Parts: sequence; C-alpha cells; structure tokens
Amino acid sequence: MAYFQHEKALVGPKAVVGEGTRVWAFANVMDGAVVGEHCNICDGCFIEAGAVVGHHVTIKNNVSVYVGVTLEDDVFVGPNATFINDRVPRSHHQGQWTLEKTLVRQGASLGANCTVMCGVTIGEYAVVGAGSVVLKDVPAHAIVVGNPVRQIGWAGHDGQRLNENLQSPSGRQYRLSDRGLEPVEGRLND
Repeated sequence: MAYFQHEKALVGPKAVVGEGTRVWAFANVMDGAVVGEHCNICDGCFIEAGAVVGHHVTIKNNVSVYVGVTLEDDVFVGPNATFINDRVPRSHHQGQWTLEKTLVRQGASLGANCTVMCGVTIGEYAVVGAGSVVLKDVPAHAIVVGNPVRQIGWAGHDGQRLNENLQSPSGRQYRLSDRGLEPVEGRLND
C-alpha cells in the first residue's frame, strides 16, 4: 500500500488512492472513488463511489464528497464544507434522479462550513469564504462570500487579495478575461 490509512479509516478494496495520500480516522473512501497522490483526507470525511479527487488536495474534517463532484489538483476544502448533488432531494424517488455535476477547478479554496450547490463550477484559484452558499458558477480567481455568494475581490495564485491594479502583494500582475482572472505571463514569483 503506497498510501497511509489510519487503523480506524475505511478504504474500499476497489477505491483508487494515490501514492503518498493520508486517510485519517473515521474517514470512508468507498469502492469506485478516485483519490489522487499526496492528498490529505482528514477525520470523518466521506468520499463516495464516483467522486474524483485530484492530486495534492486537502479535505479537512467532516466533509462528504459525493458522486458527481470533482475536485481538481491543489484544491483545499475547509472543515464541514458541504457539497450537494441533488436539487430535489427525497428519501424515496418516484422518478428518475438527476445527477448534476460539480467541478472545483485547480487551486480553488473553499472555506469552513460553506455549501456548494450541484451543477456549478468554481474557477481556478477562486476563494469561497467560510459559511458562504454557492448557487452559481464562480469565476477563476474570484473571492466570494455570503448567502448567496457575491464577489468582493480577486485572489492571486497564493490566495492573497489583489489590489485595485490587479497585482498581488508579491508583484504578480493579472488581467481580466472572458473566464475570469488570468496571470500576465512572465510573472511567476508568487
């Protein structure tokens, strides 16, 4: 086994867990779940069959990642964050259940106790504030807070808020594009 599994964690024999990943106490990674390399799956997490977790992802305590949710590389998910994969939840479905996929793009950070509705995409390096409720797509590098979320600024790759000239504290310059914020090439110092 090329990953660490706490003695009180459950990892299904048909789950895919990458090298160097740590799965801590009372976590449950089901058969059919995919977890990348060098991840940290903290106490009490649940990774359902069909969920996909990229490389170098941190999922803090008590987070459930359900089928239809994809966390790309370098994502941070704060404790007690909630993903929803059903807009019309019922304990007994009398018709066809519709799975709406959720995508959290590379480097995004989700604060503690935030809620992410199904069918949304959170852009690269976006920051979702603690306790926020995400009901629609979040642009790359956006900082969003509230219920429902509203944008209050832009974040650099390092998570620091950009100034009014779209420059990070380290001097990296960004520009707006049709998909959100992007770094100006040649400035790789943050």
